[in-house]
Amino acid sequence: MLLSDLLLEYAYDNIARGHTEKTLINKKQEFKQLQKFLHEKRAITQIESITTHDLKAYIRHKQQQGLQPQSIVSMAKIIKAFFNWCVIEEYLTANPMDKVLLPKVPKKVLSGFTPEEVTKMIDSFSYKNYIEARNKTIIALLSDCGLRSMELRGLKNHDVTETSILVNGKGNKQRIVFISPVLKKFLLKYERIKKEHFEKRLVKSDHYFLTYKAEQMSHVALFQLVKEAGRRAGIEGKRVSPHVFRHFYTVQTLNSGTIDLYSLSKLLGHSQVSTTQRYLASMTDEELEIKAMTSSPLSNLNKNKRRN
Repeated sequence: MLLSDLLLEYAYDNIARGHTEKTLINKKQEFKQLQKFLHEKRAITQIESITTHDLKAYIRHKQQQGLQPQSIVSMAKIIKAFFNWCVIEEYLTANPMDKVLLPKVPKKVLSGFTPEEVTKMIDSFSYKNYIEARNKTIIALLSDCGLRSMELRGLKNHDVTETSILVNGKGNKQRIVFISPVLKKFLLKYERIKKEHFEKRLVKSDHYFLTYKAEQMSHVALFQLVKEAGRRAGIEGKRVSPHVFRHFYTVQTLNSGTIDLYSLSKLLGHSQVSTTQRYLASMTDEELEIKAMTSSPLSNLNKNKRRN
């Protein structure tokens, strides 16, 4: 059977499963490159002709192009998922990716934001106009709720209630995050300025955060917004992106000692607690020392004795 025919069928299967537009685009681009390689370098167009050796050659081809280990592993997961689907649908009897060894991804410890840096980024924006107020509120929301970029951009007006926010996460999984009194002040000011700004303008989108022209924000626009906050706050030598705020939120929440790892995992929208645990790698020695001291069993025993 033609590989192109199965890829088309698989694409529609992904759409039916509710995969995001970004995921569908990434898969389409990857499969286009895989098809080109198999056709031009290995003279393969039929799914039954693809072997483990062909896929190993494709991985080597990517490495020779300078693709980093993390990118290769991500790419391989997309391809492996397709062949798993082929096995489930009985187009193949085995997955040829099962025996393909992938490069090891070096572990990088992310240098997270400090509370002082986040404060500076929030304060770098004002309430003098809609865009300034929007940017200020976005930085505050990222810091206090740890939303993903696509989750924040996808927020609709009806998702933000008096005390909570309905978040549409990965795989169309919904969860609730809660609005602190401090964050509520930001939201109220933003909503008032937003209403005034768009009062005499035609608004076609019901997204909570809009561009100046009343359209949904793009991923690039949000990324640039965060970059600008970092530049204004004078942050250097660190990655400044929406995702780093998830690290900040996770570490600060765990440091507070008011929530357990399993509850935090739910608030972050992680399907596995192990994903949340990886964020702990960004904690500094000083933060770990404070956490260790406040959770010392003997110290807490002494506190209980004093209470009694």
